[in-house]
Amino acid sequence: MEHPELCDKVGGLLAMHIDDLRALAPMWLSKTEEVREDRAHWATNITGDIYAKGWISEMYGYSFGAAEVGLRHKINDNLMIYPGYIPREGVEPILFHYGLPFKVGNWSFSKLDHHEDDIVYDCGRLFPEPPYPREVQLMESDPNIKRSLFLSIECINTLNEGLLLQHKANGCSKPSWSKYLSFLRSKTFAELTRPRFLTPPTLQTMDESIQTVQKLVIDEPGKKHPKIHTIFSTECTTYFDWQTVGLVHSFHLSGQPGNITRLLSCTDEDLKKYTGHDLVPTHYVPSMSRHPLTGDWYPAINKPAAVLHWLNHANIDAEFIVILDADMILRGPITPWEFKAERGRPVSTPYDYLIGCDNELAKLHTRHPEACDKVGGVIIMHIDDLQKFAMLWLHKTEEVRADKAHYATNITGDIYASGWISEMYGYSFGAAELKLRHIINKEILIYPGYIPEPGVSYRVFHYGLEFKVGNWSIDKANYRNVDMINKCWEKFPDPPDPSTLDQADEDIRQRDLLSIECAKTLNEALRLHHKRRNCPDPSTISTSNLNSGKDVTMSRKFGSFDEISASRSNQMPKNNSHKSSKPAMIDGTFSSFRFWVVALWVFAGLGFLAVMFVVFSGPKRRGTRGKIYRNKKRSSYSGYSDMNGRDRHIRSADASL
Repeated sequence: MEHPELCDKVGGLLAMHIDDLRALAPMWLSKTEEVREDRAHWATNITGDIYAKGWISEMYGYSFGAAEVGLRHKINDNLMIYPGYIPREGVEPILFHYGLPFKVGNWSFSKLDHHEDDIVYDCGRLFPEPPYPREVQLMESDPNIKRSLFLSIECINTLNEGLLLQHKANGCSKPSWSKYLSFLRSKTFAELTRPRFLTPPTLQTMDESIQTVQKLVIDEPGKKHPKIHTIFSTECTTYFDWQTVGLVHSFHLSGQPGNITRLLSCTDEDLKKYTGHDLVPTHYVPSMSRHPLTGDWYPAINKPAAVLHWLNHANIDAEFIVILDADMILRGPITPWEFKAERGRPVSTPYDYLIGCDNELAKLHTRHPEACDKVGGVIIMHIDDLQKFAMLWLHKTEEVRADKAHYATNITGDIYASGWISEMYGYSFGAAELKLRHIINKEILIYPGYIPEPGVSYRVFHYGLEFKVGNWSIDKANYRNVDMINKCWEKFPDPPDPSTLDQADEDIRQRDLLSIECAKTLNEALRLHHKRRNCPDPSTISTSNLNSGKDVTMSRKFGSFDEISASRSNQMPKNNSHKSSKPAMIDGTFSSFRFWVVALWVFAGLGFLAVMFVVFSGPKRRGTRGKIYRNKKRSSYSGYSDMNGRDRHIRSADASL
């Protein structure tokens, strides 16, 4: 956990804003799984779990998840009480939590005793009746303890009243009169179970809690923040799909407020074949990879074109828009209030290689070269600014892309001198036209493989470049044609274990730790994606049997095992199913059957020829040759016929194949 100082020991009763819950929920689940798997720390002296079984992992999952998101709680221990506990003087609990055993005199109740009890459906049966109020009055003289006993019988009597109402709803007959049933209908019971309201001592405790939280939380949670919406641009390819899976997974872990939308640029033909519609909420955009007017092939132009299309066709209720690239991993929230974005003052990260902002390129393409900021990657912009700016972003991108005379590296900083970063200049020059000056923050984004600044908690990984740790590396370009999404359990090579890193140079160690974190996040995103797609558990398939027909069929069906390479070399379809393997089996059976039919006809023909030979050649040889000679002669002819027949058999077998 990155923020142990924010960990609150809370649970049971929770009340939070829907935006906070949307940010917390996936982290709550993730941290619960993480703590549950950490068996080495299940001990009672570490967790407080009296059973040391990891049973309260979900509770820790909540607290750790809330800390990761940055939620601080207004803690009030007067709102809820366990029956059997003594309430504070003057405090009125409004919630019973009967998770623990409690007793009143010789009577007791434990919900564990009724773990498999069908009491809800057993007409007329209730939990054992507790002592009556007048009996409780005589049990204890201490007013606080006596009040605790009254709360305990109130809890169980309320449960029994609920059972009676449910039995009636189930169609049970009216129960016979009893003293206890009469009590549950009495004014005394009604008085004991009247609605409770917060008392002044409780409210005072809440005010103190609020003041404490406000001192601890930097961004003042009491202040109403503007709504934000995160967008990113992709195309209809599996290359962008695996990047989408990684970004969306990290978005939910990061605690980023608001919603996220993918801007998906596709041709009509590609959209018909595309299968990744369910990866994330999506806004569909006509592709401009091939420019409709010039025919220029430049897929990067889809980003400004998609943003403009989204602004013109979507219902947007957010005040600030966060624009990311698909090849990014969020590590924490990116909000306008933290990074001081305002209307007229967008926030972005430095792209120092955009040297065209400082030379003749800026003078050619903007009236305000002095306002050209070398920025990109992460953008936080007010919706009003974006609506004015988006068209200029697209227009300036087209303009710079058409200016081939200034593609040179010494003018643009583009190492390929191919105009590939025209869209980036389109952004900077378009913003300069409107004199949108950016707040440039170098602590938001880092490329894995770069040495981090000490003490900086970067919010975004941008893995657009190759990064490595020792002999291990990842370069996203190597996975352009690898289907990481539809092949079960496909993933990147596992990075080294952090414990193996060189401890001598702290800068290098921190760099490598960030690289490992980025790779692990991508692999975890892919693992969860494949799990959601119901991929078969790879551990249940024996690697020693991968060459058997059954396992080969399974691997071809799901495209996740080594046989896929064999199937390619044999020109087999890569997604064969069990059904598609049957024709090959039938063909083989039929070929075998045909072989034996042909063989049978050959041997029958040979036998017939042998008999005819004996019959017709016998009279000619009678008296001229001895018996022994005739037998030898017949044997030699039979041998010749047999060899001739075998050759015919082989030829017929070849023909059948």
